[in-house]
Amino acid sequence: MIRVATRADLPRISEIRGAVRENVLSNPAKITDTVAYLIDRDGFWVFETNGHIHGFSSADPRNGSIFALFMDPASEGRGIARGLLAAACEHLAAAGHSRAWLSTDPGTRADRFYRRQGWTETGRTPDGEVRFEKALD
Repeated sequence: MIRVATRADLPRISEIRGAVRENVLSNPAKITDTVAYLIDRDGFWVFETNGHIHGFSSADPRNGSIFALFMDPASEGRGIARGLLAAACEHLAAAGHSRAWLSTDPGTRADRFYRRQGWTETGRTPDGEVRFEKALD
């Protein structure tokens, strides 16, 4: 089940974020304010079954970005990430955005995932990440 995240979910969200094999966060303190902002404004979702969170997504309506999409490695391959991404995109569309954007490291599983979901590479960020965009329906 996908539901809006709350601050009570932050420990599990942090655990999942720290467990990734790619796109390792070098400075977790760097994103704390944005995470709190988005959670407090219903811009963060978790996929939960039987009280266990398997993954999360987040969208920032201020700039039309997908801020985060991460899965517990043990829960990958079940289609959960597609549902979480759809929830984030719906939030951006409801906020008035006609396109969403995100960035990720090139050559990663995330890079391949977004391409399979129909996202289009539109360039590179100053730090070398691939920038993707997708029209919102």
